[in-house]
Amino acid sequence: MDCCETLSPHEQRIKDRIDGKEDRFRQSHSRAFTILDEFEASRPSIDVERALYFTQSFKETEGQPLVLRWAKALQHIAANITVYIDDHQLLAGRVGKPGRYGILYPELDGDFLDQAVAELPHRVGAPFGITADEVQIVVEEIAPYWKGKTYHEALNAALPPDIHKLTYDDPEGLISRFIVNETSSFRSSIQWVHDYEKVLTRGFGDIRHEAEARLAALDPLSPRDEVEKKPFLQAVVIIADAIVHWAQRHAALAREQALAESDPQRRKELLELAEICEWVPERPARSFQEAVQSQWFTQMFSRLEQKTGTIISNGRMDQYLYPYFKADIERGVLTEDRALELIECMWVGLAQFVDLYISPAGGAFNEGYAHWEAVTIGGQTRDGRDATNELSYLFLKSKREFPLHYPDLAARIHSRSPQRFLWEVAETIKEGSGFPKLINDEEVVPLYVSKGATFEEAYDYAVSGCSEARMPNRDTYTSGGAYVNFAAALEMTLFNGRMLKYGDRPLGLETGDPATFETWEELWEAYKRQQLLFCKAAFTQQHIVCALRARHFAQPMGSALHDLCMKHCLDLHTPQIPDGINLGYFECIGFGTVVDSLAAIKKLVFEDKKVSTTELIEALKTDFEGREPLRRLLRSAPCYGNNDPYADRIALDIDRVFVDYARKYSRELGIHNDIRYVPFTSHVPFGKVVSATPNGRKAFTPLSDGSSASHGADVNGPTAILLSNYETKNHGFRERAARLLNIKFTPKCLEGTEGTRKLVSLIRTFCDLKLWHVQFNVVNRETLLAAQREPEKYRSLIVRIAGYSAYFVDLSPDLQNDLIARTAHDTL
Repeated sequence: MDCCETLSPHEQRIKDRIDGKEDRFRQSHSRAFTILDEFEASRPSIDVERALYFTQSFKETEGQPLVLRWAKALQHIAANITVYIDDHQLLAGRVGKPGRYGILYPELDGDFLDQAVAELPHRVGAPFGITADEVQIVVEEIAPYWKGKTYHEALNAALPPDIHKLTYDDPEGLISRFIVNETSSFRSSIQWVHDYEKVLTRGFGDIRHEAEARLAALDPLSPRDEVEKKPFLQAVVIIADAIVHWAQRHAALAREQALAESDPQRRKELLELAEICEWVPERPARSFQEAVQSQWFTQMFSRLEQKTGTIISNGRMDQYLYPYFKADIERGVLTEDRALELIECMWVGLAQFVDLYISPAGGAFNEGYAHWEAVTIGGQTRDGRDATNELSYLFLKSKREFPLHYPDLAARIHSRSPQRFLWEVAETIKEGSGFPKLINDEEVVPLYVSKGATFEEAYDYAVSGCSEARMPNRDTYTSGGAYVNFAAALEMTLFNGRMLKYGDRPLGLETGDPATFETWEELWEAYKRQQLLFCKAAFTQQHIVCALRARHFAQPMGSALHDLCMKHCLDLHTPQIPDGINLGYFECIGFGTVVDSLAAIKKLVFEDKKVSTTELIEALKTDFEGREPLRRLLRSAPCYGNNDPYADRIALDIDRVFVDYARKYSRELGIHNDIRYVPFTSHVPFGKVVSATPNGRKAFTPLSDGSSASHGADVNGPTAILLSNYETKNHGFRERAARLLNIKFTPKCLEGTEGTRKLVSLIRTFCDLKLWHVQFNVVNRETLLAAQREPEKYRSLIVRIAGYSAYFVDLSPDLQNDLIARTAHDTL
């Protein structure tokens, strides 16, 4: 690091740590640091209890309604799973063994779980430990029951042959083709956020009483009431009892630990914790600490309920916790430092739960122990006024002072966001650990209103998952969508429906030998046909997904917290819930790669005639071996990300193909199935099946990321990147969802007060252009290279990846190199 002219504060802290200096914020955050020290560098291990008790219950309840079986399984888990209260913790509740841990969901991947657990400790990306005894439990007691019963097996069997060959590379559907990739089989639900305010203000006791009253009022002669409503309401009663019983077990443990505790301060904390766990989440919270504990129980129990893609989000925490914070501050029973200590106890608790992806595709999509338990701050109130408050600033302060990549902090920005809020957001970004990511109300709110929401509902959205948003009590769609590799569509255009990775077998359409195309329009039409084939495959997948999932998954607690589910007595996984808004999406991977490639073909082959199609294709086949001058020429063509109308017009046309298709065919699915550019880390494995591309990209290397520019192609600065994003959106369509945008700065670029001012101006520009999302890395290239050389010294280096931050050394070499290769802007 000594070679860097300017270090980010995060880099400076790492340098100080290497030099043996104590972190300057350790004393003011001593409890959180103490807990973090106990697990920070440890490899996660698998806890099998949830899977075992879930399986035991399902064996006993066959033939009963699924929602009732799910509730009984959770009741069995709540009564038997080991409960823990960690040393120094002020919050009770975890769902696995001490340290960093992951849990299993055999209802998802039980058909290959016995094979997977033996491989998890040895995989390159995100390995997990597991004991021999637990492997035996999985192999002998858990996996055998689920073979032939999982959703994954049903989906694999249901896909037509022409869709299957674009989805899977084997008959069992265990290996992804990475062309049109289904994602619904490695999570029970896409990202989700609960109505936590309902738990804090009512408690599960009142939710139980509501369900009991509804049960008593059912028509005893109605078949629908008997078959549909009765099991649902019974499940709500069971689940409310289950989470309350789980909390009571923690209360008993706290009292037991207090009796054995010799330190009087810790004994007092444990006794207070016991009283709190006896009160919440059964009853309404009466204080800030009770509110935090009640929310924590709810989100932890969600992990027992199902595997939510990207982990269950925390919603607008600065809004629903604020009344308790304000009241306790005014009563003199709470200080800001104490509030910070409580929420940081939650942060370190979050950091110990690691989302475990069993399938190879799921693991490749979510490297570095990915997590998106988004905490949303800022934004607007339900009546459209600025919502920023003291808690918003407290969460930002925590991110600046406590070096942890949990939780995933998201700031909602709008045109009237206070200057102080934007300034502190910018200062937090400059810290260098990738927080917060920004979501733009000026894009999200109007889009949601156009899709059927009221302004009040749209103003109250919470960031959920990577870069998405949810409207609690109005959103109702939970099915994961397809990931479309449209760099593969380009390769099939150039090789007559084939891909070099997969040999001479046609996978796409045979659109002809491109050497016979005399005009750009002929090549563009061939490309469009391949892209539309992928759209059809994605939507066909989703049609089948929608029909299958409700037979395999239920969510009784999540449903109990949703107004529409309670109103209609329907589980949240029901395909169509009256009055709900079904917001789904399909993913496009490699946007910048394809735009730049098509721009190079149009400009150099058809207009300037500097390269023949035959010469280009031969160069691609050989990965530019011996053709470096040609590769440099291709890389000199107009590129997306530079506010260049030539490239951006092609990008707009590509996007138009998608939104046109979505507008026409989403209604057949009964959802808003919109175009989204959010790859997580999938642009790396998707790139591994795509040979060399006409923008000069080498074979099987990563594709461009989200709506970001190709590696090194953005040469006109960050404002040009924003403008390219603006110019390539089809603003007249509502069939669009999130666009993930990564921008990387050197710390020198943002140095000092002037650097903060310039970053605030850039954020205002992002807001004015009505872009959905942006996130930043502020790091020196030399730091990343040093971390590759000496990973143990840089164990705590945090970087921003794809809607989340992760420890750099936990990433695969491919993803590390992808991050290093991104353009680092040194002027703004």
